[in-house]
Amino acid sequence: MLEKLQNIFKIPELRKRIIFTLSIFIIYRIGGHIPVPGIDAGVLGTFFEQQANTLFGLYDLFAGGNLSRATIFALGIMPYISASIIIQLLATVVPYFHRLQQQGDEGRKKITQLTRYGTVGISIMQAVGVSAFLAGIQIGTQKVVIAPGIPFYLLTMITLTAGTIFIMWLGEQIDERGIGNGISLIIFVGIIDRFPYAFLDEYQLLRQGIRSIMMELVLLAVMVLTVMAVVLLTQGQRRITVQYTKRVVGRKMYGGQSTHIPLRINTAGVMPIIFAQTIMFFPQTVSTFLPAGGLQDWLSTAFRMDSWIYIIFYSLLIIFFTYFYTAIAFNPVDVATNLKKYGGMIPGVKPGKKTAEFLDNILTRITLPGSVALAFIAVFPTLISKYTNVGYNLSSFYGGTSLLIVVGVALDTLQQVDSHLLMRHYDGLMKSGRLRGRRRM
Repeated sequence: MLEKLQNIFKIPELRKRIIFTLSIFIIYRIGGHIPVPGIDAGVLGTFFEQQANTLFGLYDLFAGGNLSRATIFALGIMPYISASIIIQLLATVVPYFHRLQQQGDEGRKKITQLTRYGTVGISIMQAVGVSAFLAGIQIGTQKVVIAPGIPFYLLTMITLTAGTIFIMWLGEQIDERGIGNGISLIIFVGIIDRFPYAFLDEYQLLRQGIRSIMMELVLLAVMVLTVMAVVLLTQGQRRITVQYTKRVVGRKMYGGQSTHIPLRINTAGVMPIIFAQTIMFFPQTVSTFLPAGGLQDWLSTAFRMDSWIYIIFYSLLIIFFTYFYTAIAFNPVDVATNLKKYGGMIPGVKPGKKTAEFLDNILTRITLPGSVALAFIAVFPTLISKYTNVGYNLSSFYGGTSLLIVVGVALDTLQQVDSHLLMRHYDGLMKSGRLRGRRRM
């Protein structure tokens, strides 16, 4: 493995891409410590300690902790993700966006441009909302905003919108000149930023004698097994064999080869958890604005993360949204139409409608165990916290949104590094064997 890591820096282009990506990370982390003017950071930090299990806590996760610190990157990359999801959903119901998806590079450029415009619009609206939200926070006699007013609203709106656009630009720069998916890597960096704090918490518990070395080893082993399970869930797929018939075009013969369609067990990725968390955190968020007693007490108790009502409804929502988002992400009718158009067929299945029905049945069957596994991984951190004394910072890395994003982004980045190595006749990081292309003396 050390030799393979050395091979990465033997390729000038790959070395430049990795150094450039790391430089972008440094810029992003520096910006994550520049606060918006006029904010009392101490009061804001106290408030967010009480909001870990609400929508504010979820948003702060994707913002890399910038919202709880009220930095210039407080909105994070969520406006861009929201705009992307909206465009993707519109493509299923609006013919114009559906046509853009089928127009190749030109269509993708147009969709990217519309996504940028949507990001700016959503950022402005969210910046106004965050400004009003910050101005309304008060703990006792202390207020988060030192001097609320029109100047504060205007300055905060411009600052936060510019911060989101800058993050979007950083992500695009990684796509063009770095390695990996830029937007995903920025979210990745924001999530793993919390891991050192979780490690320090565990170290303090170990030093104080609250946690034994054996318990720490058990927790480490459980974390490794959980990561392995997430990797299997992310990479697991059912391969459907496709045979292309031979056809003559001019003087050349095309087709005749055999390939496959990879149907993933978890086609929806992390989106079902995000949608489910958004809905499940809504009652807790509403309860923070209700007067004490009655409905406020019931909502706070019933929809705590360690409540069985929360766990059961959360799991059911994840299963539902897994099927829902899979239906959006993979259209069997379009796949069957394209196969028939280019002379491809699944052995033993008639082209056209029968192929679409076959793919839909296979996808429905493999999505069920995938959705159940996804639901279990999502609630596993809650179960860890409920039945052990593991803190929230560490337990969040035992599953849920954080671990799925970290594993997914890490695998995607490793695959891109692998492709660069293999193109230059080096062994990839995810393969074994000696260095290829080396002459024996």
